[in-house]
Formats: sequence, C-alpha cells, structure tokens
Amino acid sequence: MTSVAHAQVIKVKQAELEKVEGAWLLNANFGIELPPGLENALKKGVTLHFVVQFELTRNRWYWFDEKTANVQRQVRLSHQPLINQYRITAGGLAFNANSLVEALRTAGTIGGWSVIEAAAIDAEKQYEAALRMTLDLGKLPKPFQVDALNSRDWSLSGEWLRFPFNASMTTVMGRKL
Repeated sequence: MTSVAHAQVIKVKQAELEKVEGAWLLNANFGIELPPGLENALKKGVTLHFVVQFELTRNRWYWFDEKTANVQRQVRLSHQPLINQYRITAGGLAFNANSLVEALRTAGTIGGWSVIEAAAIDAEKQYEAALRMTLDLGKLPKPFQVDALNSRDWSLSGEWLRFPFNASMTTVMGRKL
C-alpha cells in the first residue's frame, strides 16, 4: 500500500530563487507520477490542471506570520489521442511532447517565474520560502470530480518544500532528498 501512496505525491526535486533586475525568479523541478486512473483519463482526453504555489513568509513572535508573497501558476496537461501527442500549457507558453514521461517532465519544470519583487522585501530580515504543486480537482469535469472524492487513485497532492530565504543573497537553493 505504501508504494501506491508514494505514486500519488508530486515531489519538489529542486528549487532555486535567483535575483534578476529587481525581482526574484523561481526555477524548480517537480517529480510527477500519475496514478493509473489519472493516466487513463488523460489518455482518453481529460485535461489535468496543476497549480504551482509559492509563498514567502516572515515569522513574527508578536503577531501572525507576515505573508510577503503568495502567487500561483496554472499548468495544464492534455493528450490529443488522434495524433498521440501531449500538450503542456504554462504561463502563456505551450509545449508539445511525444511521450507521457516527457510531458510530465516538461509540466514539472518551472523556469524564470517572477515570484518576488525585490522592493517588497527587507534584506536585513529572514524569510521562509515555500513551494508545492498539486492537481486542481475543481477543474476536472464534474463526473471525474465525484470519482476524485471517492477514490484515492484520483487524488494527487504535493508536499511543501520549505527553505530559508534572505534577500542579501544572490541565489537561494532548496532541495528535497
């Protein structure tokens, strides 16, 4: 049963925040493994919608944590059965892939996403960056949403990767082993 649970998690392999011209850009790689039910639905033409979430918070002992940045990005993955090709759409860009492995690798790669404005943070303070990717069940067709509620095979969740962030650095790395 544990191998099934591991197949249903989207894992952050690597994340990097890089300062470029007054903003911090996120580069990240996610490992996505689809359970058999989702893979079958995808191959039959159901579009899968993923959400990449990034948060930057600063701990405060006297009040609630300060949310400095909270942004999301949509990634869509679809299969075109007639030409047996996968299509990935993210941030206004579209990519094609010939195999599911290539499509999942492309869908799980985020590059140059502006997540923090440099003026919004203080270089003297410590922050915590957090990143994850999940499947947006609310964007599935209605009959599949019912299946998603009743079957573990349809739930695909992502773990948060949390790492310390300080604006005085030029590059910040976070890794999950």
